[in-house]
Amino acid sequence: MANYTYLTQTGYDRLRSELDELKTTGRQEAARAIAEARSQGDLSENAEYDAAKDAQGLLEFKINELETILANARIIDESQLDSSKVAILSNVTIKNLKTGKEMTYKLVSETEADAKQMRISVTSPIGQGLLGKTVGEIAKVATPAGAMEFEVMGISVG
Repeated sequence: MANYTYLTQTGYDRLRSELDELKTTGRQEAARAIAEARSQGDLSENAEYDAAKDAQGLLEFKINELETILANARIIDESQLDSSKVAILSNVTIKNLKTGKEMTYKLVSETEADAKQMRISVTSPIGQGLLGKTVGEIAKVATPAGAMEFEVMGISVG
């Protein structure tokens, strides 16, 4: 079974742009670095050459990884989502029952997660605990810091 990655159109476009950049500019820079290191003489004792080859290998790995993600990507239209329960791309306002603090997160795919922008992955412990919940339900989440309970205060899409 394929392992799909669900993305917004913006997330897909960002990854496509990054892939195109790596395939063009990234590969050109890697080839230039290898050629420059090769011109410095004996390759058996040339640390710059080894480092350039390693960097090229990492670049190719990243390109392959992005190609796989994009090949298995499914673009989600936010206007078609249901806001009656928590799903990917939902904005969820939760209340930590221990501290009383309220936070609003957007549940996104792993590739679009960004804690600074309050975007958490649906595969994270909190994301998994919230999926499928409705307003008023309690989500019990096992985190590295211990068990936490959150009440779903609100769900919106967009």
